[in-house]
Amino acid sequence: MSYSPITPTELIERTTRYWWLVLVTGIAWIVVAAIVFRFDYTSVTAVSVLFGVVAIVVGLTELFAAMLMRGWWRTFAALFGVAFIVVGVVAFFKPGNTFVGLAAVISFYFVLAGSWNLVTALWTRPVDEAWWVQALTGLIELGLGFWAAGYWSRSATLLIAFVGAMALLRGVNEIVLAFRLYQVHSHVAVTA
Repeated sequence: MSYSPITPTELIERTTRYWWLVLVTGIAWIVVAAIVFRFDYTSVTAVSVLFGVVAIVVGLTELFAAMLMRGWWRTFAALFGVAFIVVGVVAFFKPGNTFVGLAAVISFYFVLAGSWNLVTALWTRPVDEAWWVQALTGLIELGLGFWAAGYWSRSATLLIAFVGAMALLRGVNEIVLAFRLYQVHSHVAVTA
């Protein structure tokens, strides 16, 4: 049996082939944000379940992305995916009936997601023209995370706004990434 290594062009083509799937998930995140902003939840349990579902989906997305990466990026993406899933599960059980616990979980998520987006944006800056969108999203998430951590007197409406903002930021990031992947895919298809 002979092994033929994959060329860099083939790897890029394989990785960017499903750019449209990233676009669909980005649009789905925007729809989730619109739905979240539309409803007025008065129960902290409903807010924590909604946040838990969103965090788990983000974690699963990161684990899927880790399968496409190599080296340390794969390890980092997998660790962040697991961390998001743990935060989502904690949102189901830990906050109980207190806004303080839920605000702490949400602030932890925003600090984690913001750090990840900021580091990734700065790391990929030399090869990604749209790096600033992810960096801006990371800064907004970090700001929301530290703000949520310092403000314990919350209403359910404000917590919903945090969950909606999280979904909206994720959607914008994914849509920008999808078009960037499409651009790279089109370039590789022309040169191949």
